[in-house]
Amino acid sequence: MQPHKLKQNHRIIGASILVTVSFILNKTLGYTWLTIVVMAASTLIAGIPIFVNAVRAIRYWIVGIDALVTIAVIGAWFIGEYWEAAAVTYLFMIGNYLESRTIERTKSAIQALLKLAPDTATVRRSGKEVTINPEEVLPGELVIVKPGEKISIDGTIVEGSAYINQSAITGESLSVNKAASDTVYSGTIIESGYLLIRADKVGEDTTFAKILELVEEAQDKKARTQKFLEKFSRYYTPLVILLAVVLFAVTRDIVMALTLLVIACPGALVISAPVSIVAGIGNGASQGVLFKGGEMLEKFSSVKVVAFDKTGTLTRGKPEVTRILTYGMPKEELLKIVAVGEAYSEHPLARAILSYADKELGRLDEKPTEVSYIPGQGISFIFEDKLFLAGNRKLLASRNIQLDVCESDLAEEELLGQTTVIIGHEQRVLGLISIADPVRKEAKQVIQRLKSSGIQRVVMLTGDNPRAAKAISGQLGIDEAYSELLPQDKVRILKELQNKYGSVAMVGDGVNDAPALAAADLGIAIGGTGSDIAMETGDVVLLSGNVSGLAYGLDLSRATVRNMKQNISFAILVAILLLGGVLVKSVNLSYGMLIHEVSVLLVVLNAIRLRGFNTSLEEIK
Repeated sequence: MQPHKLKQNHRIIGASILVTVSFILNKTLGYTWLTIVVMAASTLIAGIPIFVNAVRAIRYWIVGIDALVTIAVIGAWFIGEYWEAAAVTYLFMIGNYLESRTIERTKSAIQALLKLAPDTATVRRSGKEVTINPEEVLPGELVIVKPGEKISIDGTIVEGSAYINQSAITGESLSVNKAASDTVYSGTIIESGYLLIRADKVGEDTTFAKILELVEEAQDKKARTQKFLEKFSRYYTPLVILLAVVLFAVTRDIVMALTLLVIACPGALVISAPVSIVAGIGNGASQGVLFKGGEMLEKFSSVKVVAFDKTGTLTRGKPEVTRILTYGMPKEELLKIVAVGEAYSEHPLARAILSYADKELGRLDEKPTEVSYIPGQGISFIFEDKLFLAGNRKLLASRNIQLDVCESDLAEEELLGQTTVIIGHEQRVLGLISIADPVRKEAKQVIQRLKSSGIQRVVMLTGDNPRAAKAISGQLGIDEAYSELLPQDKVRILKELQNKYGSVAMVGDGVNDAPALAAADLGIAIGGTGSDIAMETGDVVLLSGNVSGLAYGLDLSRATVRNMKQNISFAILVAILLLGGVLVKSVNLSYGMLIHEVSVLLVVLNAIRLRGFNTSLEEIK
């Protein structure tokens, strides 16, 4: 146990014994000198930290709760209310202790993240396995990770395969299988298997370290409601002292004035917002939804419009072959011809064809000759002494090849938003290969959830062509799609949406959406593990790398704001009832302090409920 906590526990034990003895003596002997001495000792033991904190705060012209309690206790001693002084300091001490312990529980998700930080790393050095501190691992070194161990670096698997629990990073409940050439991240845990990993990022550069840093910084970025309450308390506390002085001047009742000081402590009100915010941020972090502060958490709850980027956000960002049509030849033969011709191409469409051919046909050793790349049209190449063309309409038209045989199929694919590669030979079309960026499987359900949650408008902003935009938006149930947009066009449309509907959130992959993310009221980056750009540009980062956390983040933000409002309303109600009790003389110093501390604890316990919030996330993954 830490020294300060041990000292605090000793103080609580000592004060508890003395206050119990003083209570017994008061009931049996009355206010004897022995009773007063024991009460004084109890007041000092419990009250010294309170008095010290009050003096320190006043030195900086801050009149806070400790100052109110100190004034009330000194006043109680001045008028001979020794038991009240002892009870108030004891209850305040116990209340602070229980409050700090329960607040720690609101941070449990964050603390759980901190505990996931790796303690050691095993590396190969000079042919030997050496166990070192993770911060001592050098980039490029080979790290060995065995079952049950935590991965200490971001790196690439060189050897082995394993099932890895990535919940600390992405919030995913199921383990994922990783093998050679796959990327792994610090803070994740091998459940079964063995890995030899090349360290790419180490120490503070790892994804896990950056997540911890952002979560810790987020706790210090306060919500607007929290800032208002802190500003309010700065003026409220001196006002309470002035009110107590006026009350004494009017009633000449010093006990009533001192009781007012105690019951008017704004503890529950001041703490009502921050405990909810911390609990909400911690819950989000544990589920792969990273809020960069209380303000972002609060803003999310009031969003009216959600605007999506298309590529890499609603789609996977990786083109895939979706259909092959042939005219007079087998599909496998057509695929082989195109794959051979595209063998040296770096074009995204070519990579999609090569990837598909690798899965369907295996490795191809044949190579094309006389390859010619025609910008904006496609390629021509010779294979098995024949000239082939692979590209768009312009390429085949330039060689006088008629498209009558494929025109209807071509039009159908284009209406679906597909990019179609036409393959021709001599004077005829051999076939079509349709390529598209597949829609994320969870995207449609997420959009439905957003609409059912009260989002007024869901739109898509893309630089893609109108056909592709229309096809995707129709498939996903998006209200409106804007196509062929440059970055500045996206910013312009976001401003128009803000003027028309109110608060707008922009969802992008964080790579080329920085201007739009900054222009929106709330920028939400689909980061994925390892995406440094997304972590820097977004107000909210979905660490799982897909949109499944979006609806969860909205639900969580609204639940957090509701929780905050409940706490504020309860704190104000308790303050009003206590004030009424003081004015009718039904609340004394000790009862007032007891009710005040109970109200603070109830506020914190209410915030703790956010720890168990888990609605909707698993349903939409």
